[in-house]
Amino acid sequence: MKHKRSIPNRAFRVADQIQRDVAELIRELKDPRIGMVTIHAVEVSPDYAHAKVFFSLLVGDPHECEEALNEAAGYIRNGLFKRLQIHTVPTLHFVFDRTTERAAELNLLINQANANRAKED
Repeated sequence: MKHKRSIPNRAFRVADQIQRDVAELIRELKDPRIGMVTIHAVEVSPDYAHAKVFFSLLVGDPHECEEALNEAAGYIRNGLFKRLQIHTVPTLHFVFDRTTERAAELNLLINQANANRAKED
């Protein structure tokens, strides 16, 4: 049985390229629900059929933005077809990433705890 030789790190390179291209394509969208979006990561499925695009938002409503991005996913995917030199361009699924939001909340809690400790000392 012959195995198809996979190119090392190909999935990472494809994901990285998708991340850069999607970030550029989002800037072209005119939807007012899409605020200042930052693309954090892209996870591509092993068969390249699907890609989860994780984003955060500086300004705007995360749920509205996620909805708008998923509605525009087909348009963005068409833009990727023109840019990527791969057979299958994955179907895009946008997911709001709360990591930076949670980090900010944790920093606030840590700073408050430190301030309280300083008052007690």
